[in-house]
Amino acid sequence: MQINILVNGHRIDAITAAKQTVGYLRERDVRVGSDIEGSELIGVESVRADELANANLVITFGGDGTLIRAAHICSTLGTPILGVYYGRFGFVTQCNPADIGAALSLFFDGQARIEERMMLQAELIRNEQVVATLHSLNEAVLQRAATTRMLHFEVTVDGHMLTRYPADGVMVATPTGSTAYNLSAGGPICHPQLSAMLVTAITPHTLSARPLVLSADSVIDVRIETRGDAILSSDGQSRLQMLSGDSVRIRRSDRVTKLVTVDEGDFLVKLTEKLLWSHHVPEGGPSDED
Repeated sequence: MQINILVNGHRIDAITAAKQTVGYLRERDVRVGSDIEGSELIGVESVRADELANANLVITFGGDGTLIRAAHICSTLGTPILGVYYGRFGFVTQCNPADIGAALSLFFDGQARIEERMMLQAELIRNEQVVATLHSLNEAVLQRAATTRMLHFEVTVDGHMLTRYPADGVMVATPTGSTAYNLSAGGPICHPQLSAMLVTAITPHTLSARPLVLSADSVIDVRIETRGDAILSSDGQSRLQMLSGDSVRIRRSDRVTKLVTVDEGDFLVKLTEKLLWSHHVPEGGPSDED
């Protein structure tokens, strides 16, 4: 069996946990690898980035950013990911450090639950030709460059012109990504097991702009109506410079991200904890002295 590891090299606790897990895996005669940086940090075989998905399992030690990096690699082959949480927000990572031994035991026994998360495919179209394709677990974002003023975006869904946004950008997110950039931009929260596409304008300059939830089978075209520099990004990791006249077509990707799930109610627990929904105002409300 081959298990590869990705670790956040800026987190000492994540590196320590990864080393301990390497020892646990080697005791069970599991081959362990990591990328060049990780192999030096945790003392395992170095594996090329494009070969990391050639494994039975990939384990990430870090936050959602580390797991999303793994998703971009593993979705090409459908390799399952066990995300061990060492981060700040952690909506996507599935496993707390104390649970890693139990999670791996279930995986070895073939009893682990594997949850599939939908992804997006964004095509950059130039002169009626697809010149680049990006895949996203969280979101695809079309937004103005830092030196460009507000732009006007035209949004078409399934061939029907939907609306025009004067805004800094337009985002299409997955349910998994609903608690990431989409949440910061005022978009809706969706359960990650849903199949849907979320359209949210980024700092729109109109009161009529409202977040929209569409079918996962929708095809969304976004075109810039005004001149100005714009960027197409995928999960904040891949970025493409757009030229005047370019457009973007976003649809459901054929790829999925497979996550090893430790607790089926994990998402609801995280909503309560991280959004402080359990912090109720005492009965009777705040006092006049507050």
